[in-house]
Amino acid sequence: MEIVKFSREHIKEAKQIARENYYEECEKVHILPQIEEMPDLKDFADNGLGVAAFEGKQMIGFLCCRSPWENAFDSLAIGTFSPIHAHGAIKNNREKIYMKMYEKAAQVWVKHKIGYHGITLYAHDEAAIRAFFTYGFGLRCIDAMRMTTCIEVEDSKDIIFEELAFDEMIKVRALRQLLSTHFGKSPCFMYESDECFNESVVQREKSNHRVFVAKDGDKTIAFVEIADEGENFVTEVSDVKNICGAFCLNEYRGKNITQNLINFVMKQLQKEGYSRLGVDFESFNPTAQAFWKKHFEVYTNSLVRRIDECAFKA
Repeated sequence: MEIVKFSREHIKEAKQIARENYYEECEKVHILPQIEEMPDLKDFADNGLGVAAFEGKQMIGFLCCRSPWENAFDSLAIGTFSPIHAHGAIKNNREKIYMKMYEKAAQVWVKHKIGYHGITLYAHDEAAIRAFFTYGFGLRCIDAMRMTTCIEVEDSKDIIFEELAFDEMIKVRALRQLLSTHFGKSPCFMYESDECFNESVVQREKSNHRVFVAKDGDKTIAFVEIADEGENFVTEVSDVKNICGAFCLNEYRGKNITQNLINFVMKQLQKEGYSRLGVDFESFNPTAQAFWKKHFEVYTNSLVRRIDECAFKA
């Protein structure tokens, strides 16, 4: 096996491998949409951080990543990330192929002082997951999807469901603050300062996202936020919408409020011609794990590894 630098001349073969890997996951998660053309890889070829694996003249795998950025996950480290279309490997000997490719790619990344390595893998690709777990990666995020068919659940009596107008977004600011506080606690530890929260909430309120709420009388008790795109190319399909935020007050949990709110959302999306609804969530958020995996089908796992700072002294 020969590992070489990834370049534009490798793109055609790489996209074919990526497509084959996607359709392997489709065999496990039947609701995933049909996609004929994979996303472009020119930027990944041009940043000089990718590798390709060959046996003779046959490409058997490739591993690319985005150009690095500072303060990855609000840390002091420079980070990079490989989305699901930016890598792939043939079935035969896949685990070893990924291990060899990462060994070479990580050497390049660390030379560029990149200390946070992230990659999204298909959830049922056991060989790829083993390879990266073996090399020190841990699970961080999950993508899941469902058809916009209603969840079978009893109706929530006396609860009102509605979509907020653009100028009403401030009505869920208090719920967003509670969600931020939840993320900052164990085991998530995704702390957000008041300054950062205020900046992010203003950006969200100015975005083109849609917000649906559940109300008990005049009291807003839960919200679900919907965006056009999620965290990977699958979410960009025209008949897919994506949940990018959700929260329900503690005292209303266990009463099917969020399930019925999502059903309200999906009925509206059906009317608009959308047949699939995606969601992404943190694997170390126990509340999210319990809820989303119950009602949505998981199709990706995103893994991360933090390289020890001593590596940069070598």
